[in-house]
Amino acid sequence: MPTAEPIRVEVVYAPAQGAAFGAMLTLPADARVAEAVRASGLVLAHPETACLAGRVGIHARLVALDAPLADGDRVEVYRPLVQDPREARRRRARR
Repeated sequence: MPTAEPIRVEVVYAPAQGAAFGAMLTLPADARVAEAVRASGLVLAHPETACLAGRVGIHARLVALDAPLADGDRVEVYRPLVQDPREARRRRARR
């Protein structure tokens, strides 16, 4: 049985301060989200992301770390919100 072609994925992260992180990777066809994040070197570049495990998405949809990847996927690592969006809307409405 022939082996599947490798896939290309992008891993991105936007810190609150500083430059955004982005890495294009070529991974085996059966790669998972956790493998992409690990292979990207994100934790070395931004150590604060080590505690964000599980806060990842593919094309803006929250997924588990064991979710399979497809060619062309964009893996996004999310940081916590500074404030609740509903509360921010209420404050703006009161002004």
